[in-house]
Amino acid sequence: MDTVFLVLVLLLAVALSGFCRCVLPKAIKIDPPLPLIQIVIGFCLSAPVFGLQLKFDPSIFMALFIPPLLFADGWRIPKREFFRHHRAILMLTLGLVLVTVVTLGCFLHALVSGMPLAVAFALAAVLAPTDAVAFGAILGRHNAPHWFVHVLNGEALMNDASGLIAFKFAVAAIMTGVFSLQTALTTFVIVAIGGLAVGASISWLAIRFTVRVFMQVQSDDPSAGVILTLLIPFAAYLAAESLGVSGVLSAVSAGMVMNYESLRVDIPTDIRVRMKSTWAMVEFVLNGMVFVLLGLQFPHIIGHTIVGNGGIWKIVQSAGYVAAVLTALYAIRFTWIWLTQWINDRRRANERVMTAQTRLRINLLLTIGGVRGAVTLAGILALPLSLPSGAPLETRDLAIFIASGSILGSLLVAVAGIPPLLRNLGHVGETHDAEEHTARRKATNAAIRAMNAAYEGLTNQLEATQCGRCADTNARVINLYLERLEALGVDQSTRVPARTSEQLEARLKLVAFQAERSELLSLRNAEDINDETLNKLLHEIDLSETALTTRLHGVRL
Repeated sequence: MDTVFLVLVLLLAVALSGFCRCVLPKAIKIDPPLPLIQIVIGFCLSAPVFGLQLKFDPSIFMALFIPPLLFADGWRIPKREFFRHHRAILMLTLGLVLVTVVTLGCFLHALVSGMPLAVAFALAAVLAPTDAVAFGAILGRHNAPHWFVHVLNGEALMNDASGLIAFKFAVAAIMTGVFSLQTALTTFVIVAIGGLAVGASISWLAIRFTVRVFMQVQSDDPSAGVILTLLIPFAAYLAAESLGVSGVLSAVSAGMVMNYESLRVDIPTDIRVRMKSTWAMVEFVLNGMVFVLLGLQFPHIIGHTIVGNGGIWKIVQSAGYVAAVLTALYAIRFTWIWLTQWINDRRRANERVMTAQTRLRINLLLTIGGVRGAVTLAGILALPLSLPSGAPLETRDLAIFIASGSILGSLLVAVAGIPPLLRNLGHVGETHDAEEHTARRKATNAAIRAMNAAYEGLTNQLEATQCGRCADTNARVINLYLERLEALGVDQSTRVPARTSEQLEARLKLVAFQAERSELLSLRNAEDINDETLNKLLHEIDLSETALTTRLHGVRL
C-alpha cells in the first residue's frame, strides 16, 4: 500500500507541476522551467509532515525509467537535421562524452578524497549526457537559431546512450575490480552493434505484427496496438540485456525504427493518433517523476549523508565539490566546442565566418545549453549499494549528491544565462514557413488529383441521379452541414439520398487523406521538408480522418 500511495503522490505532483507552469507566469510574472518547478515540489513533499520514505532498488529504477525515455528520444530524432549537422552532433555525442568521462573522472578522483577511480568514472559518465526535455523547457518561447536548437537536441537525444554505456563499464569495474581498455573497446563494439540490432528487430516485428492483425480483423479499437508500443522499449531493453548486449542502445534503436514505421501509410490512423498522444503523456509523466524524485532525494542526502558525517562543514565542502564539478564540466565543454569550431573555420577559410563576438556568444550558448537532467539522475541512482563482498560502496551518497547538485546547478545557470545570450542575436538559420506552404500546396494538389480519379471510378458504379448528387458533394463543401441534418432527419425520402451522399463524401475524403500522406512522405524522403513539418501536417490529416471516421462510425463505406 505504501508503494501505491507513493506512485499516486508522484503522479499528483507531476500534474500539479503542469498547473503551476501555467499559473505562475500570470500570478507572479515569473516563468520558471518545468524541471525546476518539479524539483521544488519534490523538495516540499519531503517535509516531515508528509512522511514520504524512498528506498530505491537501482536495477528496478534503471529498468523502469531508462528504456521508455531513451525510446522516446530515438523516436524524436529529427533525421534531416541530424544528417545536416551530423558532424557537430557526433563530435558532441561521442568525442565530448569520451573526453568528459576521462578528464572529469580523473579530476574527481583527485578532488574527492577516498573516491575510487571507478566510482569517479561512473559519476563522470552520468554527468556527460545532456537533457533535451530540460533544455526545451528552459528555452521556452525564446527566439533561438534553428541550427542551435537542432544541434543541442540532437546531442541530447544521442549522448544518453554513449554516456550510459560508459557508465555500465565503470560499474562493471566497480563490481569486479578489473578494467582493460582493449577489452572495453572490443566489448563496446560488440554490445553496441548487438543492441542496435536487437532493438530494431523487436520494434520492426512489433509494428508489423500490429499492422497485420488490425488489417485482418479490421478492429475499431486501437488500444491493443497502443499498449503494445508501450511494451516495445521494455522488451527491447530486457531482451538485449539478457543476450549480453546494450539495452540502452537497443531502446534507442527501437525508437528510431518506430519513427520510420509509425509513418507508414497502412498503419491505422486511430493507432497513430492515440499512440502519439499516449507517448506524449508517458514521457511527460516519467520525466516529471524523475525531477520530483530528485527533489525528494535532496533532504535525505543532506540529512543522512552530509550532516551525519560532518555537520555544516561537510555541507560546505560538498557544495564546493558541486561548484568545482560544474566549473570543470563547463570548461571541458567550452574548450571542446572552441576547438571544433576553430578546426571547422580553418577548413572553411575561404567562406565568410562569424565575428569574434558572435562566435563567443554562440560558444557560450552551446556550453551552458548542455543541461543535465533525468538520465543523469536515473543513472547515478543505479549505482550499486554494495560491493560483491557485501561492503557498502564508498562515496556512493556523495556521488549522488554531486550529480544532483550538478543537475540543479546546470538548470539555474541555463535559466540565468540563455535568455540574455539569445537577446539581439538574430534569427540565424532557416525557417520552415516556406517549405510548409509548399508542402500544403503539393499535398492539396495530390488530394485533388486523387479525388478526381476516385470520383470517376465511383460514378461508374452509380445511377444517373446519384451521380448528380455525388458531383454536388464534391464541388460544394457548404452542403456538408445541410446533408448531415438531412441524414439525421426522419423523412425517409431525404434521408436515404443524404446518407448516400455522406458515404460518397467520406470515400473521397479518405482517398484524399491517403494521397496527402503519400505526397508528404515523398517530400520528407526527398528532404524537401523536415520531420517537424511532416509531423505537423500529418497530425492535421490524422485528426481530420479521425473526426470523419468517428462521425461515420457504424456506417459501411
